[in-house]
Amino acid sequence: MKEQKIAPEDIFTGKDLDYLKDMFGWNHTAYKLCMNSLCDIEDKKVEKVISDCCEMFMDNMKLIIKIVGDGTNE
Repeated sequence: MKEQKIAPEDIFTGKDLDYLKDMFGWNHTAYKLCMNSLCDIEDKKVEKVISDCCEMFMDNMKLIIKIVGDGTNE
């Protein structure tokens, strides 16, 4: 009798990697746009929001790299 697997194997498919690549690209582009606009902003409140966005996009990119590196998001 053939043994039944309960959980899928821990592998990335090509489609998974394509999606992670796209997500990284979206965050990288948004990060660059925000960073480049910071020097033109005079309003401190707006500058803080854009700076927070930069941090969020960087955190997202680091998480994607971690997922690809060790296969987890923990």
